[in-house]
Amino acid sequence: MTDTGVFEKMLALGEDNALLRFTLGSAFYKQERYDEAVMHLRKAVEFTPEYTAAWKVLGRSLLDAERFEEARDALTHGIEVAETNGDKQAEKEMRTFLRRVLRQLDND
Repeated sequence: MTDTGVFEKMLALGEDNALLRFTLGSAFYKQERYDEAVMHLRKAVEFTPEYTAAWKVLGRSLLDAERFEEARDALTHGIEVAETNGDKQAEKEMRTFLRRVLRQLDND
């Protein structure tokens, strides 16, 4: 499990960028603290909209938080970013997550 303390301290001291937010978001995701993960990952993609990995973890966090409409939107956008960046593996993973989201939305 990643300790978020040092990264949160960096943020509190005024350092704020996409990589820091991605690191925090990913750590919170691994801790199943999805709302905190989403907050940081949204900031990561605000800083760097073409950050494929951040879109993927954002979509997965929203999926696991059962925020299916938001997950659908994040994953759809993330797939577009991955296609643009030529990131085939991330695109494939996000398409798998998106199928799960769409199944959940169909069941609601």
